[in-house]
Amino acid sequence: MVHTQLFTEKPDCAARLSKEERVYDLLQKLKISYTGVDHDVAPTIEACREIEDVLGIMPCKNLFLRNRQKTEFYLLLMPGEKKFVTKDLSHQLHISRLSFAEPEFMEELLNTSPGSASVLGLMNDTYQRVHLLIDEDILSQEFIGCHPCINTSSLKIRMEDILEKFLVHTGHSYVTVHL
Repeated sequence: MVHTQLFTEKPDCAARLSKEERVYDLLQKLKISYTGVDHDVAPTIEACREIEDVLGIMPCKNLFLRNRQKTEFYLLLMPGEKKFVTKDLSHQLHISRLSFAEPEFMEELLNTSPGSASVLGLMNDTYQRVHLLIDEDILSQEFIGCHPCINTSSLKIRMEDILEKFLVHTGHSYVTVHL
């Protein structure tokens, strides 16, 4: 269930996890505006459809991937409507095989759990071990939807702010992919 009350400032953090509170603090520090909404757990793109309708944004799928050796990690942002074909992305990156990364890597590198991955988790990747991949269709959108490191809230943020403020702050760059 999606709560219809939208927020544009840091919500009361008494009932929120510290990792979510740190997201709001960083967005405030970077002067990144957002519109947010709280909702029931939304671990899948299907569960997020109603949320994206409330926020007025394109569904964004966030996939956390790794190479076979478990030495390279990737966060892929792609339209929720697109089908993910591992071999197509592996070919573009010149990697023999990509797999979904295990939950322990997601927790260690992004401080998130499955179903909560988003670009905002890169704030926790202080050694830039995660490579950001963004599908060209996501890049063409004015806004992106993302979880604040927990999948019981969603935020609508300008793509320009993510690219020019947030990623600059975290030290991450991105690679544009075509899926």
